[in-house]
Amino acid sequence: MSDNLYSLQEVSKHNNNESTWIIIKSSVYDVTDFLNEHPGGAELIKECAGKNATSDFNNSGHSSDARRTMKLYKIGEISEESKVINDDISDKENLSTKKRKIFIPLFCNCTNRQ
Repeated sequence: MSDNLYSLQEVSKHNNNESTWIIIKSSVYDVTDFLNEHPGGAELIKECAGKNATSDFNNSGHSSDARRTMKLYKIGEISEESKVINDDISDKENLSTKKRKIFIPLFCNCTNRQ
């Protein structure tokens, strides 16, 4: 485990094939070397490059093996100043996900009524 601290701004610069970083919870991962190994394809990770990927990671049903593997790519944590902003972003993403999960069944139930 690393003691390196990164700002959200610094992480956001690593959003390309040559350097791909993501944030999951408060941890920063350099997944550049993992892009081509990702079972779901590199594009899924690239969509989150340089950003908070917590919701996407949690909502995609990763196995315990995947969670162990990700530890190999951890390069540090986001700084304390960035944690407040990151937590706020995570809360908004989680709220958006919850709204979608509620809306979709409601919509489906409405369309099935006769």
